[in-house]
Amino acid sequence: MKTVLVASSKGGVGKTTIATHLAANAALSGQNTVLIDADPQGSSMRWAGRRSPMESAVLALDGSRRQKSTWNTVPGDADRVVIDGAAGAMADGLAAWLDVADAVVVPVLPSTLDIDATVPFLNSLVEHPRVRSGALPVGLVANRLRPWTNASRRAVEAIGEWPYPVVAELRDSQAYVVLVGLGRSLFDYQSRKAREHQDDWKPLLRWLPR
Repeated sequence: MKTVLVASSKGGVGKTTIATHLAANAALSGQNTVLIDADPQGSSMRWAGRRSPMESAVLALDGSRRQKSTWNTVPGDADRVVIDGAAGAMADGLAAWLDVADAVVVPVLPSTLDIDATVPFLNSLVEHPRVRSGALPVGLVANRLRPWTNASRRAVEAIGEWPYPVVAELRDSQAYVVLVGLGRSLFDYQSRKAREHQDDWKPLLRWLPR
């Protein structure tokens, strides 16, 4: 079983979109997939509920209250666990998840305000012994990019100077909002446009532990 924590102290960065897409991708590849929703908003839980009639359904667990007890309910035959971390939480509020995760994915939006707001979160992560020792890898996802703009290009350059690798650059698209509302993901479709966006995810999927 491999576990991925998607987390950021900054709200509205696309954390749930990334978590649900990672869960969908794993389920579509035939893995028994669990999605732990640690955010009190419950968006991932609602996504999984809408997906439940599908063959590639994802088991959702509410992790917004008791982290350790929720972890103990994960089925033993789970192949992939994706944790949608609570918005606004720093590393100390994610401690139980950081203890069990195999990788941490941190979304970052291409604006100065969002980049500046992410720095304290990354600084808090390095205080965790597994991150500090290098045992727990942290990857950055530049999210909602508009690659044709100078702002997005400058943002990617700025993020690339941080001590953690940029493991994906995801283009902005309203499709993400629509698909999360349907309990689906880009990986459920094979249109030309969907495949173009799927290509953006390939570096992240290769980076994740298998």
